[in-house]
Amino acid sequence: MILVIGNVLDQHEVAALRAAADKLDYVDGKTTAGRYARDVKLNLQAKPSKALDALFEKVRGSLNSHEVFQAGARPRKFARLLLSRYRSGMEYGLHVDDPIMNGNRTDMSFTLPLSDPAEYDGGGLVIDDGIEERVIRLGAGDAVLYPTSALHRVEPVTRGERMAVVGWVTSRVRDAARREVLYNLDVATREVFAASGKTPAFDRLFKAKSNLYRMWAED
Repeated sequence: MILVIGNVLDQHEVAALRAAADKLDYVDGKTTAGRYARDVKLNLQAKPSKALDALFEKVRGSLNSHEVFQAGARPRKFARLLLSRYRSGMEYGLHVDDPIMNGNRTDMSFTLPLSDPAEYDGGGLVIDDGIEERVIRLGAGDAVLYPTSALHRVEPVTRGERMAVVGWVTSRVRDAARREVLYNLDVATREVFAASGKTPAFDRLFKAKSNLYRMWAED
């Protein structure tokens, strides 16, 4: 399941985080790549600092308060966050992310751009779903959530600069198919409630969703 999530950050929040990001120090992105991804990674990563921690704290808070992210990811914790910077000529070739980061299983990945797509050319996130490659270019402050198990790449940037927060989530529901079932039930319960309120049909649907989550959730 791939979800595009709008307005995780508003324009003022994006501007503030972008200004903070511009003040950070950056290092070669290969330092955070896995053994086999290292040779195809050409970008920059923000160097760890208190200022970067504050930026990540804001992003985590915004994601945790967004109902679509919560419904799609069922997050137990964030395994890792990085701030990536691609300048003209930089790219990240086809790869799959590590299954374990900082001792945590990675179930879902996300990309949240801080750069408006008008600021750069190229730089699309390309996700291989096994049938075709999907090219995703998002507005600043939006996010895409996708399975960490997917092969993906970042197209070469040919003009300007692409900056984005990328991260990995350990979900309370390990199985991707079960997460999708719960997401669809969550959407359905919201739509039924919006249309008819708290009816007996809503109560049964909400009960089914809640009990499935109880059955499948991991501590």
